[in-house]
Amino acid sequence: MSQPSPTLLRSPEHAASDLRHIWTITGPSGTGKSTVAEQLSQRLGLPYIEGDEYHPQANIDKMASGQPLTDADRWDWLISLREEAVRRLSSPEAGVSKAPSATAATPVAPAPMTSTSEPEVQPPRSPGVILTCSALKRKYRDVIRAAASTHPKISVHFIQLRADEAETLSRVRARKGHYMGEAMVASQFASLEDPDPDEQDCVDIEVSGKSAEQVVGEVLVKVKSASGTTER
Repeated sequence: MSQPSPTLLRSPEHAASDLRHIWTITGPSGTGKSTVAEQLSQRLGLPYIEGDEYHPQANIDKMASGQPLTDADRWDWLISLREEAVRRLSSPEAGVSKAPSATAATPVAPAPMTSTSEPEVQPPRSPGVILTCSALKRKYRDVIRAAASTHPKISVHFIQLRADEAETLSRVRARKGHYMGEAMVASQFASLEDPDPDEQDCVDIEVSGKSAEQVVGEVLVKVKSASGTTER
């Protein structure tokens, strides 16, 4: 049996703590996950992981041909997203994170050692990371949640973007150059599982009829309430 999820809205004591946050923007294709995540990343100054970039080529080819992914297709992808989110929370780097390139990097000669009495100043770690992931089923969300189980100072949140199937289909049809075609929309809605009552780390944001700026504004309210995060 799954354990109850930690609540999204935390007390002021938690908000002021040293918790680091994984803000997972979820929902079917076409609900605007990437658009919202990019704006959140810019507004909050947090690194952003684009989940679509981490699918192996076999998954991309399968979806491009209109075939839904199976659970087995998703496990390694979900684990890679969780591990990358944890890595980003431990790194001073910022920006959009994509899957590593297969091209080998050019070796860089090490800097010469210098003697100094000043202690090395470590750059601060990121207080949060923005992740896009459809996370359609509870068991998929549980894979991401495992980050909090193994890292007690990490808090995981899911912000599910909602729109009806007809509007989502219209959005996907208007989108150019993405491997996720309109044939996949129905299968995603068929797989979608609403959060259970004990998944208190999930909140819904209705996106139908709203601009991206309006949706981002609503998401920011949730983020600030839960973590005390401020815009830069």
